[in-house]
Formats: sequence, C-alpha cells, structure tokens
Amino acid sequence: MTSPPPDTTPHGLLIANLLAQIAFGLLAMTICLPSMQEWGAIFGSEQAAVQLTLSGYLVAYGALQLLYGPLSDRFGRKRVLIAGLVLAAAGSVLAALAPDLPRLIAARVVQGAGSAAGMVVGRAMVQDLFRGPQRTRVMAYVGMTLGFCPPLATILGGQLHVTLGWQSNFVLIAALAVLLLLIAWRGLPDHGATEAPQRHWLHDMLSAYGRLAREARFLCFVAILAPTTAAFYVFLGGAPVVLGSYGVGPADIGWYIMCVPFAYVAGNFLTSRLIHRQGERRMMLLGQLATLSGILLLLALAGLKTPLAFALPLMLLGIGHGFLMPPTLAGTVGAVPALAGAAAAVAGLMQQLMGALGGYSVGLVSHENTVNLGLLLLAFTLGAMAAQFLLHRR
Repeated sequence: MTSPPPDTTPHGLLIANLLAQIAFGLLAMTICLPSMQEWGAIFGSEQAAVQLTLSGYLVAYGALQLLYGPLSDRFGRKRVLIAGLVLAAAGSVLAALAPDLPRLIAARVVQGAGSAAGMVVGRAMVQDLFRGPQRTRVMAYVGMTLGFCPPLATILGGQLHVTLGWQSNFVLIAALAVLLLLIAWRGLPDHGATEAPQRHWLHDMLSAYGRLAREARFLCFVAILAPTTAAFYVFLGGAPVVLGSYGVGPADIGWYIMCVPFAYVAGNFLTSRLIHRQGERRMMLLGQLATLSGILLLLALAGLKTPLAFALPLMLLGIGHGFLMPPTLAGTVGAVPALAGAAAAVAGLMQQLMGALGGYSVGLVSHENTVNLGLLLLAFTLGAMAAQFLLHRR
C-alpha cells in the first residue's frame, strides 16, 4: 500500500472524507430508531419482530467486516469501499419501498452489509495515510464523530419521520451513500491492490483468526468489549420504547437519547487526560464502577416514570463506557500486535453480534417502566465485569 511520507500533512478535506465514510454505518444504523417506536402498529407486528430490523442490520454490519478487511488488502481500499456504498444505497432504497416488515428486515440486512465497508476501510486508510501523533489525533476525531452520531441521527430521524414519514430516513441514507461514493471516488487516494502472495488470501485470514482464538488475553478483552457494546445497544433499542410509554414521541426521542452518547464523548475526553496518571487497569475499573452505578440508579428511580429519570442516570453509563472502551479496544489490537488488523475485525464482529443480541432482547420483555431495561443492562454489564476480573487475575 502506498502512503504519504511522514512529513506530509494530508488536507483537512481528506480527514473529513474519511470521517464521513467511517461514520456512515452508525448513521444508517441509528437514524431510523425513532421510527421503530411505530413500526409495530404500522406493520401490525410484535415489538420483538420490529427489533429484528436492528438486529439484522447489526449482524450483517459485523459479519461483513471480517470480509472487507482482507479484500481491501488484496484488491485495494477504494474499490472495496465503493462496492460497499453501492450495496448500502441499494439496501436503503429497498427499505424505503418495503411494503411489510419481513422485507424491511431483509433490506436492513443488505444495508448493514454494505455500510460495514466504510468502517473497516476508513479505519484502514487512517493507518495507511497518517503517522505518529497525527494518526492518534485523527483517531480521536473518529471517536468524537462516532460519539455524536447517534444523538444527532435520532433527532434528525425523528423530525423526518414526523414531517415526511418513516421512508424519508431511508431515502436520505440512499442519497448520502451516493454522495459518499462520489467523494470517495474523487477525494480518496487510489490505493492499488497489493501483489498477490504465494498463499491464497483466505488461507492467511483463517490462519490469523486461528492464532487469535488461542490467545487468552485477546479473548478476555473481546469478552469485555462485546457485552459492553451489547449494553449500549440495549439502551439504543429500548430507549424509544420506554420513552414512548412515557409519552415522548418520535420528534423528541433524540433529545433524551443524546444524553448517553454525549456522556460517552466526555468519558473519552477524560480518559485521554487521565490515562497517563491512572493507567489502563484503573481506568477500566473506574469505567465498570461508573456503569454499574448508573444502572443501579436507573433501577432505583424506576417508579418515577419520567423521561429525565430515565436519561440522567444513564449518563453515568455513558461516562463509564467512555472510561472503559479506549483501553479495551487498545488491548484487543495490542494482544498480538502482528495481527492487529485481524484482531480489530474479530472484535468488530463480536461487538455487532452481541449488540444484535442486546437489541433483540429488548423486544422479549415489556417496558412500561425502566425495570426490565435496567435488568438487561445489568446482565450484560455483569458479564463484562466477570471477563475483566479474569483478565486482571491472569
């Protein structure tokens, strides 16, 4: 892969291009969350079936990351990214035209499969194009962008739902996919394919994944990362349902959902300032304690049945995840440094699979108050805490 020399400063438009490609998948995932509140009535389906629109997206979004990474190494970053954007646009159009829930679920799977390319290829291009402190700074921009995406997307999605109907969110995502395709084609470096190695790329990929499966430290970090991500998706999937039971409609849901992602951004910022003094192990412990405190406070206030009593305690969860995720993500790719790319792909897959399970579990219980949602958050958090105990004990 070609890359700029260390003293070259890439243009700000290139950074913005990469951030947009990376954030696209999360935007496509969350913009329709306010609409999920009403899809059950619109399609005459149970809430558990509606949750499959999120779970199906997450499974495809995670699984295809395992494929896009090696393919972009072999055939070139831009080519794989453009193919993914074409697929995401097609899935978005199919979703906008879906006449029933099963076809909407299928369209969301296609959309998720295409959207995964931006996350994998975008992060790989950050590695290709930036060096040293500049790379760290760009990755910080990535974290901040991803933190702001869910609240802004849900606010926008709720307004579009009320004004133009739920289909308008998918029309917007399809148009955005086409726009990103054009700016990727015109604005991203054309990294050519690598020379074909002696062994097939699939052989190398499977060998790397087999090596990681034997690394206990890596498995512990993934076992922390996956249920923590699942807890966040429990929040994303359950928040519209709980807030709806409190009388909050699609137009206003985003204002309450935004509390947790903004707290997550604040937690990341604090981690960047405290990590040198506190160390990774202590930051991870503080993250789990803050998360657990927020969940227990949510359960204690369940009888109030007000939107603020739901949103404000979970700000502690957001801050806790902001403390916990950076060192955990660093641990997954640092456990076997030579296999950092494969490790990132496996971690991404497990995040989305567990996230899909978390999102689907929301539809299995009722949500007249925050008790059941809080218990789901607690279950996934305790799983992450158990894995962290094993990691530190080792």
